[in-house]
This record gives sequence, C-alpha cells and structure tokens, in this order.
Amino acid sequence: MKVAFILSGLSAGGAERVISKLAEAALGRGWDVTIITFDSPDDPIFHAIDPRVALVRLALPSGGKGPAAAIRVARRLWMLRRHLRGRFDVVISFLTKINVLTLLATLGLDVPVLVSERNNPDRQPAHPLWRCALRYLYPRASSIVMLTHRGRERLRKAERDRAIVIPNPISAFPYLPRQGGTPQLVAVGRLDKQKGFDMLIAAFATLSDRFPEWNLRIFGEGPERSALEGQVQELGLAHRISLPGCTARHGEWIEETTLFVLSSRYEGFGNVVGEAMRAGLAVVAYDCDFGPSDMIEPDVSGVLVQPEDVAALSDALAGLMASPDRRRRLSAAAIERAKQFGESAILETWMRAIEMARDESFDSRRGAASPSIGTPALRS
Repeated sequence: MKVAFILSGLSAGGAERVISKLAEAALGRGWDVTIITFDSPDDPIFHAIDPRVALVRLALPSGGKGPAAAIRVARRLWMLRRHLRGRFDVVISFLTKINVLTLLATLGLDVPVLVSERNNPDRQPAHPLWRCALRYLYPRASSIVMLTHRGRERLRKAERDRAIVIPNPISAFPYLPRQGGTPQLVAVGRLDKQKGFDMLIAAFATLSDRFPEWNLRIFGEGPERSALEGQVQELGLAHRISLPGCTARHGEWIEETTLFVLSSRYEGFGNVVGEAMRAGLAVVAYDCDFGPSDMIEPDVSGVLVQPEDVAALSDALAGLMASPDRRRRLSAAAIERAKQFGESAILETWMRAIEMARDESFDSRRGAASPSIGTPALRS
C-alpha cells in the first residue's frame, strides 16, 4: 500500500512526532511511505525520519494577507494536488488548516483521506472562510481522527458520524526526573497564548516567597516570548524564572524537572502530560478541554485544577511543592496510568484505521458493503 502523510512542517511539535512514529509503523508493514510538508528543504527536522521515507518539502509556508495570501493558498493547493494525483492508496493529513487544504486538493480524486484534528476545534481562531470550508469538507473525509471522546462529542453530527478516537501514543524517554539540587517546577510548550504561561508565571509569583528554594523553567519557543520575559522582569523574578528555549532532544526536559505543570487554556490532548507521567513525575494540570482528564485520575495519578483559575493553580502547586511524599505517591500511580497510552497499541489502531479507509474505498468502487467507520475497536 502507498500512503502519504501531510503536515505543515517537521519542527518540534506533537503532530510531527506522531507522524514520525506512524511512518515507522507503516514501513514495518511493508508500505511505501511519503511525507509531504510545506516547509523548506533547509528547515531543520526535529524528530528523526526513517531514511526509507520519501520526503517531499514544497517550500510553500503559510503567511501573507489579502490577495497575496489567496495566491499562496492557490499555489499550495495546486502543488499538493499535483503530488497526490494517482499516486497513493490513502492520504492522511494533520492539523486543521492542512486538513482543509488536503480535502480541497483531493476533490474529485479517487483517494480516501483521513484527517487528524490535533487541537480543540472550539478554540481555534480562524477566518470565516476557513470555518465554512471545514463545515463543507470535513464530512467528506473518510475518517476524522480525534484525540479524545470529549473532542469527538463537540463535532457537528455530520462530522461526528465520520469520527473515530485515537489518543496520542506516549513515549518512554531514557531520562530520569531531577534528583536533589534546586527543586524545579517545569512547563513545556510553544510560547503562545494557548499554553497559559502568563497564568503560570502569575501563580509562581504568589509562591516565590513561600518556596524560596524552588525555580520555574518554561521550555519552548514562540511568539509570546517577549511578553513573557517582560512579565518576569516586571515581577522581579528573572533570577527564579527562566525560558531556556527548546531542548536539544525530545524529552530532555525531564532531567530538569521536580514537579511538572500544564497551564494551557485549551489542548487537543496535552502530550507533555502523558510524557511527564510516563517518566514518573507528579503533575498539576488545568482541567482544560481536551486531554488532561483523559490521562489524570484526580488526586490519584495527578492533580486537576479549575481551568484558568490562577489562585487554584497556586494552591495546587503549593500542596505538592511542600510534600515530597505526596509527589512520590502521585508519581507511582502516574507511571501505571500512562502505560494505557503505550505506543504499540495506539500505532496498531492507527494502522487498522488506514487499512479500513483503503478497504472502504475499494468496496465503494466495487459497489460492495463496507464495515462502519465507527467500529467499537476504533472507538474504545
């Protein structure tokens, strides 16, 4: 079988990591695998891609406004359609705008398309034209892959009928949590409004005098760096709060962590929560839509906090910063809980979803009955 994965680029993101894993699993089945991206061939690749994968980088990043943006979108559609026409048995796209482009580019082509919605669709800012395109195109997908059941339930019925739930696989890393030394509260993610690091900094500021031995480190890069650095300076906490950028290797931040925190306003899944749990870290997370409550059993394998409540986040952090014994108890339970999101089972579910899309497409061409896209095996 010939499959193509489509995404914007190959930077240090969760979707990029999952596609690298899916490509390996597909190669293991003997499939021909192509990854098509819109970034430049000179852009760095953060997650290793197997050399057997055919990598097509179109050098057509998004951007611009007005007519220039429209021309850029048209060029992306034309190039993508040219690369997809008649070459693949199944196409899989990741992230909302790439999903729209892929579904548009494949209109009239005899190829099934799986689209993977990686974030919270309710909270995604988008031009009205994009939202109209979503409403029209998503029901035309062979499957819509959602990360959580709560996310699936938010879809319109026409989309929900095509949706299946496959959570992200959680990797085990060869790193151990911080032992001894200065205790560190750690958060990881793109430095943007979604991740709520402004709220985390505000919460830590209320704790800095009570816990003078603790520091806060926020790993990642993004457009909010200047604003966050300004907030830290204004609070007079530059000696206690650092933003060191991305780690050289995925998961390396675990070695710097005593206690992990997720402060997001919304998520698609929140991979870093599962990664922290798998590593044996105690976790405090806002109970945002979607993801944290799928992984964390409240006060058993982690602590969930009312979303966007800075005072509640501060209280939850204080409770764990003050109690190594409680952190150890949560850590042990977190390791067991995270095993439910192990790579092998989830990658196998993805492979079956891709095979199902191919088989349904073949059956529809023959006029034969095909199994329901929402089989219990894929929705459990």
